[in-house]
Amino acid sequence: MRSTAVTILSGLLALWTTLALGYEVDESKIKTPQAALEALKAGNERFVSGKPLNQDYARQIEKTKGGQQPYATILSCLDSRVPPEILFDQGIGDLFVGRVAGNIEDIHMLGSFEFAKEVVGTRLLVVLGHTSCGAVKGACQNVKLDNLTHLLSEIRPAVAAAEAANPGKDVCEGALVDQVAAENVLRTVHDIREKSQIIVELERKGKLKVVGAMYDISTGRVTFL
Repeated sequence: MRSTAVTILSGLLALWTTLALGYEVDESKIKTPQAALEALKAGNERFVSGKPLNQDYARQIEKTKGGQQPYATILSCLDSRVPPEILFDQGIGDLFVGRVAGNIEDIHMLGSFEFAKEVVGTRLLVVLGHTSCGAVKGACQNVKLDNLTHLLSEIRPAVAAAEAANPGKDVCEGALVDQVAAENVLRTVHDIREKSQIIVELERKGKLKVVGAMYDISTGRVTFL
């Protein structure tokens, strides 16, 4: 009898937990850039604490089949250990995600970001770097490899900045590599603003916010810069 009661109680507790955590983020209620930023921070906290939403993907597919309202855009590295939807605990229809080694911008990415805001209405653009980034290490070591050579050259200014800030030290080693990665994020944010007047104007009007962030692959935590 006691065993049955425990089983029932456990089932009710599991149901309560499911209902409490919910199935999705309601992106339609996220109206401002700051609200979008707070939603991503809350999602990463759920991810780190091991209490993610009980994402109902079938429901989300049905909900978004006629259109989409993603509230944030993420420019992240290609690294397989950095999946934005998972580490921010988001579902189908919540995020636009652009991925390229070293999380750098180009004309195609810029056009995508402008589309994301002007056509679909996202409120936040996050440039997401990460620790132990292979592209950053390659740029530090001045690797040459066909088309990759040009990509890594885009990261070299961040390497030079880290070297200037740490004279006599090898920025390709230890924590300094992550310093280069963070510098690269900030430079990408700067370049986006420099190359897109649309984004600059949207920020000026308070309709969009562009921020940088770093993901720690050893802890799962995102730190906004």
